[in-house]
Amino acid sequence: MVFLHITCSFLTEKQPNESYFNIEIKKKIEAFASETDFNKASLYFMEKNWDSTLVYSTKQLSNVTSNNKALVDYCYYYRGISFKQKKLLKEAKNELNKISSNFLFYQKVRLSLGEILLAQNEFKKAIDYFEKIEKLPDDYDFGFKRSVVLHNLGISYLHLEQFDKAEKYLLKSSELQLFDKDTIVLIGSYSGIANLYYSQYKDDLAIPYFKKVYQLSKKIDDFEIKRKAALNMAVVEENRKNYLLALAYRKEFETWKDSLNDQNKVWAIAQFEKKHAINQKQKEITLLELENKHKAEERNWLFYSCISLLLLLGIGAYSYNQKIKSNRIILAQKTELNKLNATKDKLFSVVSHDLRSSVNALKNSNVKLSESLKTKDIEKLNTLLKENSTIANSTYNLLDNLLHWALLQTRQPYFNKELLHLFFIAEQVAYNYKALMVDKNLCFENKISKSDRVYADQESLKIILRNLFDNAIKFSNQDGLITLYGLNKNESYYNLIIEDTGLGMDEVTRQELLKETIWLSKKKNEDGIGTGLGLQLCKSMIKKNGGRFMIESEKHVGTKIIVSLQKHQKNG
Repeated sequence: MVFLHITCSFLTEKQPNESYFNIEIKKKIEAFASETDFNKASLYFMEKNWDSTLVYSTKQLSNVTSNNKALVDYCYYYRGISFKQKKLLKEAKNELNKISSNFLFYQKVRLSLGEILLAQNEFKKAIDYFEKIEKLPDDYDFGFKRSVVLHNLGISYLHLEQFDKAEKYLLKSSELQLFDKDTIVLIGSYSGIANLYYSQYKDDLAIPYFKKVYQLSKKIDDFEIKRKAALNMAVVEENRKNYLLALAYRKEFETWKDSLNDQNKVWAIAQFEKKHAINQKQKEITLLELENKHKAEERNWLFYSCISLLLLLGIGAYSYNQKIKSNRIILAQKTELNKLNATKDKLFSVVSHDLRSSVNALKNSNVKLSESLKTKDIEKLNTLLKENSTIANSTYNLLDNLLHWALLQTRQPYFNKELLHLFFIAEQVAYNYKALMVDKNLCFENKISKSDRVYADQESLKIILRNLFDNAIKFSNQDGLITLYGLNKNESYYNLIIEDTGLGMDEVTRQELLKETIWLSKKKNEDGIGTGLGLQLCKSMIKKNGGRFMIESEKHVGTKIIVSLQKHQKNG
């Protein structure tokens, strides 16, 4: 059976948005106020925080002092739905099957089990669950829409190629959804009907539904549905050999990322309405001129002459102002471009110098390696290999920072801020530097609380931590200590601190590193590659995350790098 890109997927109940269901949960929270874990699990469930729901429902179930069957059923339901939302269908089914039939919302449990079986392509078993619900009286309060059950029955029969039953249920479901005026759900239903007919080669019946899906997709903001609707129309037209029309749908499919099509249509409609209004107004003016032509011909001539003169003066003044404004913009852009070019030139100069030095060091080291191989000096070979590894790591970090810096300048990297567990990200980054820390016999301690979270972009946060770890290791003495910890006293910001017991720096160097500048500088130590690019990249990433950067350091004592990150999303 061949399905198009808006697939014959089942419709699922929305969690949790049914008022009756939410009201019952709130009643349980009030009735069992002493059950802290259950209350937290319930609140997180209503907030759709599935991970936290799983954590606190597990704690509640592990509490042997709580034997209330209703709470146990709710916890298993929370866990089943959470696993289902996380696409862990096997675990979801196990949890839902533990719920007793006395559960107030047991029909929702049946619906969820049917949806899981449908997703696992166990269509006959899914039908058993859906039919038990479908046979209930029409006035029965499901806690969800009956049309969802009918649609899922239709999809199940469609996959089993029992087309008559599939058609019956899908059409009945679409009638109910049309009455409910739920556009997204109706799109799913029409998609199922379209694929039903299309899979039977009943193109004349299928194509109108594909067109309905396409038209409805224009009324919603779901970009994925819009793309798939356009792609389906392209496939349909290709099969009908309407290649020009198919090409138009293909182009629309390719250009949906930018909502320019919508903007252009809105603009075209606005232009049409504006043109129509102007034409209507012109007709009224023409009639008025004809009526008053014989009475006030000279007065009208003088009036229009004055108006024309004022318009010319206005247009001239406007054009002059626009020209001045354009010149200012061009001048500002030229200045900015000159700065960027200067930065690029200096960056290439510094990076090429360091890369040349690094490659030359590897070249000389390889000569020594060859000599040591001949003499079989194992100790010297080991030393040279460690040196080569250090040079290679430094070179790799330089190139990695250069790539991220270039992407940041062109505003290309994808940036998505979210709440992150800082401890685990720090552990992951630190693990990659374990070998370097062992090589210098450095002790590393991660004292960040596992419950501490920050609101930031995960990939840029990893770049910040990698560069700060790299600097801490590079400037630490043998047998030193690197400590990672946080201060969580401010309501808005979380202070992440990386402290080492290394070389430290004087006040002049500290102030230079804190300056807001895009210019790069060569580090004073020439033991490894150092362009200052890594620190500049850190400051740019921290600023983009809405954070702050501070340094505390004392010569020959050590350095504290303090990164202040937002704890939650700021309003507005």
